[in-house]
Amino acid sequence: MKWRELGLVFNPAGKFEWAVSHALQPTPLVLKDRIRVFVGLRDSQGVSRVGAVDLDRNDPAVVLSYSTQPVLDIGEDGCFDENGVVPSAVIKHDGVVYLYYAGYQLGAKVRFTVLGGLAISDDGGVTFKRHQRVPVFERTHSETLFRVPHTILHQDGTWRAWYGGGDHFIVGEGKTLPVYNVRYTESDTPFSFGNEGRVFLDISGLEYRIGRPFLFSRSANDHYLFYGYSTETQPYRLGYARSSDLVDWRRYDNDIGLDVAASGWNSEMIAYPGLVQIGDKIFMFYNGRSYGKDGFGMAELLEW
Repeated sequence: MKWRELGLVFNPAGKFEWAVSHALQPTPLVLKDRIRVFVGLRDSQGVSRVGAVDLDRNDPAVVLSYSTQPVLDIGEDGCFDENGVVPSAVIKHDGVVYLYYAGYQLGAKVRFTVLGGLAISDDGGVTFKRHQRVPVFERTHSETLFRVPHTILHQDGTWRAWYGGGDHFIVGEGKTLPVYNVRYTESDTPFSFGNEGRVFLDISGLEYRIGRPFLFSRSANDHYLFYGYSTETQPYRLGYARSSDLVDWRRYDNDIGLDVAASGWNSEMIAYPGLVQIGDKIFMFYNGRSYGKDGFGMAELLEW
């Protein structure tokens, strides 16, 4: 692959009283007159709330506006999302926008848990209301700690989900490390994904996580899944896998054509891809160092 890097698109610093850094996990929704990118914005305590950044469809590097208040705040005390919410997947269906998100809760014997919630908008993605106080991606036997969707599709009456799942941490040199991989499940409703998924991209070698599976299909038999992967000594890098049938996948991480820079916002790590197609152009939004501390940037795909 060959990309043209377009630099940092949005930096939240100095723009909000309730959010001082980060624009985590850019999750784009293409609208008629703009691209709305949902992001996780962190306060001074590191707690994230969901905001939205509107970009020009004709030139996505141009910011038109951004939400001045959270479009989704943290959950109630004791709920799965009490310590932070970050957007993870978005889909518009029958005039309703479904925003799936990662809800964070701190633990006593584990550092944290992350489960998938759902917020719904009836006004085109301007305002949202929680569907329920508990996850729609609830725990399963092998997914007790991490279960968050990153691609949701509705096809022939079936809601299809590509997500990250896992059930343990391992001990690292300075802290425990969350272990998760990429899985797939289905549901007949957008409001509950209770079936334990099938693992189809697992960690390998020294990796302890592979996640944020963002699906992009060029045709009915040519599919690409973008994601982030990391080891303890190498922070997140971007990779992709390819499939002809959405069942069997092969990784091509070394061919993605995007890597960290020597300095600046996209040094140290690159993570959390989200792709859109506008006409014949394809753009990827992603985060850089310190999990998107400086905001999110963008690259344009020039060659597959």
